[in-house]
Amino acid sequence: MSPSRIDIAGVSVSPQHYINGRRVASSESFELFSPIDQRPLGRISEGLDEHVEAALQSAGAAFPAWAGLTAAERKPYLDRFADEIGRRADEFCRLESTDAGVLLSRMRHGVVPRAKLNIAWFAQHALDLQNQPIETDQAHHIVRHDPAGVVAIITPWNAPLMLSTWKLGPALAAGNTCILKPPEWAPLTCSLLADAADAAGLPPGVLNVVQGTGAKAGARLVGDPRIARVSFTGSVSTAKWIAQAAGANLVPCSLELGGKSPFIVLEDADVDNAAATGALMYRNAGQVCLAGTRFLVHENIAQKFIDAMRGYVEKLVVGDPRDEATEIGPIIHPRQMERVQGFVQRALARGAKLLWGGDRHSFGAQYFQPTMLTGLEQDDEIVQNEVFGPVLTLQTFKTDAEALELANGTDYGLGGVCYGQTDHATDMAQKVRTGFIWVNSFGIRDLAAPFGGIKRSGIGREGGHWSFEFFCDVKDVVVPKKPFRASFSQR
Repeated sequence: MSPSRIDIAGVSVSPQHYINGRRVASSESFELFSPIDQRPLGRISEGLDEHVEAALQSAGAAFPAWAGLTAAERKPYLDRFADEIGRRADEFCRLESTDAGVLLSRMRHGVVPRAKLNIAWFAQHALDLQNQPIETDQAHHIVRHDPAGVVAIITPWNAPLMLSTWKLGPALAAGNTCILKPPEWAPLTCSLLADAADAAGLPPGVLNVVQGTGAKAGARLVGDPRIARVSFTGSVSTAKWIAQAAGANLVPCSLELGGKSPFIVLEDADVDNAAATGALMYRNAGQVCLAGTRFLVHENIAQKFIDAMRGYVEKLVVGDPRDEATEIGPIIHPRQMERVQGFVQRALARGAKLLWGGDRHSFGAQYFQPTMLTGLEQDDEIVQNEVFGPVLTLQTFKTDAEALELANGTDYGLGGVCYGQTDHATDMAQKVRTGFIWVNSFGIRDLAAPFGGIKRSGIGREGGHWSFEFFCDVKDVVVPKKPFRASFSQR
């Protein structure tokens, strides 16, 4: 059985579940290790059937009262929740850096401010949705966004805090109650999130956190008919299983999955700027679904681009993510390291050419060199499948048509990047089959904009009113403008 609290990087955090406003231990637990140095962090409570059942009952019991509040009445709770995240900013930073290997500087300047915003912004946006009537000649339409019920939220290990709040914000603001299943390899900031919700005064049962594996806690959760929505970010293989389990109960799923996004560099691109942006694709040790991992470069500028990007990559600092100077940290888990190394080794065995990197980094067992491979065919495994590590590929093209054929030539369609003269790059970007694409930029995000992929990269969109359309039952209340009398002659 796990203890009530453990100390990680000077932060007191509970390894137990959070159900109905209190901490709940389990008779079974699993060991958690830091990706920085594989040091044991403590034993985490394993979610069993009894814990999922308790969370379902808790969330179900809390739903009527929480759903019965107006968006304006829920907003103060969520504003306090956001404030509590901000008040614990340093704790979240140190905890996730140790638990998931995320750069401490990235946590401090990007992730935690965004996590706080995720809660506060959607609380405000829920108010705005209440005042969007539709007027026609015949009727006044009152469009309601009613809470759907109990929501299951399953988040991945590469960005547990940011993605949990990205889903919790609209789900809670819409009036749903939530059961959060954190990633097995990095659950601790989700546990601290429960502390923040508790301190903010969220009523018991509105937010529940059940830790554990997908095979136990996750499977029991998504297959239960009391779940009204499932929001998942993770792998394609797991998403297929979730969709099948939820589909048995006709439960809608939002699935944000893998990416194999193109990074297109046109002949008229600013090569140095494109190369500098290209080096950003190694951020978070390449464990970023929306990164452009397939570089497609016009053959006339390919060598110039390679030389420029090599210069930026050689300056990247690989090391301890808690060091402010570090730019690339560790890979999350030994199993993921084996996956990354296997992709590279198989590609080289098939005849790929190594431009740089290619092996584990000398800093430690869980660190991999920033890597770029070329000399590849479109049907090569490493071109078609997501590696999820600091490994990129480079192919060249002669014409725009060829670039588009390569860009669209995988089963994925999450994101993309296109560099070139603005009009040219914008025209190309609109022809790439993907959920979003950045022109002469990378990583610009707005909570009001849609986010999600096509093909194997997912189903549905998150952000703005798209999040509420998923987490709500949208209802049209039709009030006629003229007296209505029923008649069988009406067609």
